[in-house]
Amino acid sequence: MDETPPSADGVAGQDDAEKQDSTGQDSEGQGDALPAMVNLRWYNHAEAAATAKFTVVARRLPALILQALRLAWRAGPADTVTTLTFNLLSGVFTALGLLATTGVLEALLAAGPTPGRVRAALPSLLLVAGAGVARALLSAAAGWAEARLTPRVQQRVEMELYEVTSRIDLASYDDSEFYEALTRAEGPGSTAASEVVSSTVDMVTGATSFAAAAIAITTLHPVLLPLLLVTAVPEAWAAVRVARSRYLMMLETIAPRYHSVILGNLMSTPTYAGDLRSYTMQDLLLGQYRRVAGIYRDAQLALARRNVVTRLAGNAGTGVANGVVYAALGVLLAAAWLPLAVAGTAVLAIRTSRGALSELIHAVNSCYEEGLYLTDYTTFLRIARDHLPAPAAAEVPCRFAEITVENVSFTYPGADRPALQDVSLTLPAGQIVALVGENGSGKSTLAKLLAHLYTPSAGHIRWDGVDLATVDPQSVRSHIAVIAQDHARWPMTARANIVLAEDGDPDRLGRAAESAGTDEVVADLPRGWETMLDRRFKNSHQLSGGQWQRVAVSRGFYRDAPLIICDEPSSNLDARAEHTLFEAIRRHMHGRTVILITHRLANIRHADVIHVLENGRVTASGTHDGLMAAEGTYRDLYLLQAAAYENAGDTEEPAHRL
Repeated sequence: MDETPPSADGVAGQDDAEKQDSTGQDSEGQGDALPAMVNLRWYNHAEAAATAKFTVVARRLPALILQALRLAWRAGPADTVTTLTFNLLSGVFTALGLLATTGVLEALLAAGPTPGRVRAALPSLLLVAGAGVARALLSAAAGWAEARLTPRVQQRVEMELYEVTSRIDLASYDDSEFYEALTRAEGPGSTAASEVVSSTVDMVTGATSFAAAAIAITTLHPVLLPLLLVTAVPEAWAAVRVARSRYLMMLETIAPRYHSVILGNLMSTPTYAGDLRSYTMQDLLLGQYRRVAGIYRDAQLALARRNVVTRLAGNAGTGVANGVVYAALGVLLAAAWLPLAVAGTAVLAIRTSRGALSELIHAVNSCYEEGLYLTDYTTFLRIARDHLPAPAAAEVPCRFAEITVENVSFTYPGADRPALQDVSLTLPAGQIVALVGENGSGKSTLAKLLAHLYTPSAGHIRWDGVDLATVDPQSVRSHIAVIAQDHARWPMTARANIVLAEDGDPDRLGRAAESAGTDEVVADLPRGWETMLDRRFKNSHQLSGGQWQRVAVSRGFYRDAPLIICDEPSSNLDARAEHTLFEAIRRHMHGRTVILITHRLANIRHADVIHVLENGRVTASGTHDGLMAAEGTYRDLYLLQAAAYENAGDTEEPAHRL
């Protein structure tokens, strides 16, 4: 259950209405109340698994087995056939061994000298030994094939998942229901596939062994089969009750366990390490952890007590059943209805069947529970495929003379109002185009539409008349470089963070690094370009925010794309680095179109055109001088910033001007 909790909000205190633990008991006297934990994807189906009736499990089981077999066949058909065939053959040899045991006992219990009886039993003994060796070899071979099959299944389901998630429309992640389905599929849903396959194999193994014992004992004498079933009932009852008790305990302790994960994360990760020490929160968090961990500990102890009682009852029932069976065997022997050798074999068959039945019950429970999570995975894949882009009907031009935005509107999933409304622009090639507006005005959304990360809800974006909705998204994005303030910090080497490929052009890399000042950053790294930029790796190095910003800028320059989109590219840079950046953009823009978004309006004074957005609409367009001459938002924002610098006593221009 290694999972990073989403937030620590609410750990220290809760409303009175929430002061109950997951069992419904008031947590007063145990310290701060537990937070209400809902919709945890690990246990979405725990209640269904814990309370499902036998008829429900029986109805669903065939479909689960078929689904598991299809998954296994797609992942490794040879290993699937080998696993099932060898397990079935192992059951056959189990039955042969039991039947051969009767011959051994008949020979040994016959009248006559002992050496003669041993010699008479020798063929049956060899058959028993041969069946045992064959069963052991077949079981080992089946285990080997299953060990090969399980990781293949896991890899296949993960590849199917990531092939879809890496291509779906970005707006899908803004849909809360879709994202929830994704988290369920990516977590227990994907791991459940291999568990269902393993449980299915275990069911085959257990069912085969039990069937082998039943067939063998029925062959010996039909009246022995009911005796076999009598001994199995207490074992089955105990196994089912123990499994359900465990599921219910898991369900009842979701909140304290998840709370303990949150608290553990707060005390062990670098994210909170500084504040933890600065505000001396160790005792507070340790106290809370001790309380919530104590709730889970007590639940485990209670479960252990219940299960001991259950197992004792099951063992007692099994003992009583065995007594009934042995008494029945005694009656059959006394009445001469059953040979002594057959009775001895029956005892062995009963012991074999009990272990097989226990394995079978456990496998059925596991298959049913994991099958519920597997359904989350298959359901998500079906939904996600509807979010994939349509097949390309046209090709995007490698270079363009102009980009046109025609009556574009866009609404985020679940939003009450559109982020953009009826926006129309023309962006000639080779120009610097600035997008200006207050927070929430829609400028970043428009930039993402221009980067083809989102598809307009209405309207069209065209490159030289080609509607981007009709082309392959990957081909469009390969012609666009995005330099954003929320750039990715890939856990890769410094080189790979810029090149974003296994191989790269050293000369182009050098130019891109020099343009953004990244070469100075790399010069101080312990292994230069081959330094891993993630603390989780050995001999790695962690960059500062400003250094990462330079890497992101070099990444965009290395792309060498005809369209460059810069969304607050200097947000983490100091004045000198910002000056270097905008100088680099000015040099790098030759023959390219630059979309520039920044709150520092002094940086866009010499943009070719400035578009002002308010509430998702373009309200003004023009040059800096033209917009300053007119009354409007741009002039107000610019004068507000200028006044702030004047009031601070600055005598120099605060930011470099393009």
